[in-house]
Amino acid sequence: MIKKCFLPIVVGSMSVLAGCQSSQTSHVYSQSEARTIQAIQEGTIIELEAVTLEGSQSGLGGIAGGAVGGIAGSGIGRGHGSDIAAIGGAVLGSILGNMAEEKATRKQGVNITIRLTNGQLISVVQEVDPSMVFQNGEHVRIYTQNGTSRVAPM
Repeated sequence: MIKKCFLPIVVGSMSVLAGCQSSQTSHVYSQSEARTIQAIQEGTIIELEAVTLEGSQSGLGGIAGGAVGGIAGSGIGRGHGSDIAAIGGAVLGSILGNMAEEKATRKQGVNITIRLTNGQLISVVQEVDPSMVFQNGEHVRIYTQNGTSRVAPM
């Protein structure tokens, strides 16, 4: 009975986890970035390249997967066989849970190469924002603060 009740909690936790990763678009700022000075540069986009931003591996996917795998494995066999199956299921579930978390939290990004007005070339990678579609030749502003840069149209 406890095993059947635990499974929906684990699955629900993994679903919530997928929604917890913060956005890396140019419109989202952390609270610590508010009210601090940003350096602004201007330039022209000369190249756009689609990239993938890695997903997170916080360990919660592994914990949830290990719990599910352990529960599933414990139902196999009797006595020591059941114990061994539970351990094997927990290990395999943990590995698969970590992989699932990373895949569920991956995001599409764009590598934006910009020629600044002073002639210098820079590149900024940020998450794709469907409301902000960049084009080659477009004039943009680059906002930099504490080593973090964002590109936005002018």
